[in-house]
Amino acid sequence: MSEALQELIEIASRHARGRRTRTAVPRVSIGRSEVTPPLSGVWGSGILFVLQGAKTVLIGDRALRYNPASYFIYTVETPTISQIIEASAARPYLAIGLTLDLQAVAALLVEHAPALSGDSFSTSPADDDLLDALRRMLRLLDRPAEIPVLATMIEREMLFRLLQGPQGGKLRELARADGHLSRIGRAIAWIRSHPHQPVRVGDLAEIARMSSAAFYRHFKAATAMSPIQYQKQIRLLEARHLLIAQPGNVARVAFAVGYESASQFSREYARQFGSPPARDAARLSAEGETAIEVI
Repeated sequence: MSEALQELIEIASRHARGRRTRTAVPRVSIGRSEVTPPLSGVWGSGILFVLQGAKTVLIGDRALRYNPASYFIYTVETPTISQIIEASAARPYLAIGLTLDLQAVAALLVEHAPALSGDSFSTSPADDDLLDALRRMLRLLDRPAEIPVLATMIEREMLFRLLQGPQGGKLRELARADGHLSRIGRAIAWIRSHPHQPVRVGDLAEIARMSSAAFYRHFKAATAMSPIQYQKQIRLLEARHLLIAQPGNVARVAFAVGYESASQFSREYARQFGSPPARDAARLSAEGETAIEVI
């Protein structure tokens, strides 16, 4: 284990409070957990660095595995099923989440060309320079007076390192206002804000200002699922939140998120989450924090 990684683990361990901790450093969170069952959620655009333990993430038909000192860049809001598979009380899973500042990325692109992109759905090892920058970022948690001055500078360095890494091409496309990831993001925003309305690929392609064929291809590349599959997962996640907040009427929730058949909703819900809607919602309400997806 490198010196930088060892120090990162020590700092993250001291500052983690529960499964997900928002820190005083802007856009930086810490995740800490023991082994979990599969947990569903939605990741926004950001970077996940795993420091200790191991985690698997299913995105559509693709699977990621995080080992220590690895990272992945999420470019669009993505439904995921994640599971902590290696952790213990003595050596918990530890991770750092960084929400992307696209304006900062765009400013860097004026000065620096990113590396060619590799596999969009593969984690990458964090090299020594990136780990060192991340370490200096977390050190600010012990020096809060320095955060307003140094956090932005260190974040800029981290983004530069990421642009030069194997996933740099994704950052470039995401930061370009006319890039295909930005256009796909506009269509995804529409799906997220209209989960109850039918999805028509042609309409989404028009929102993204692409041909239907190009839109479908780029959407699948960004999310590892089709627009209809994406909306189904968003609907089911929204239904899960509604069932926890307003337990009781499964049919009402099914219709609220756009299903025309309560029985179809129950079948798809059980297939996604492992148990029927009412039973799953009761379990999540009883478990409380254990139902929260870990970064």
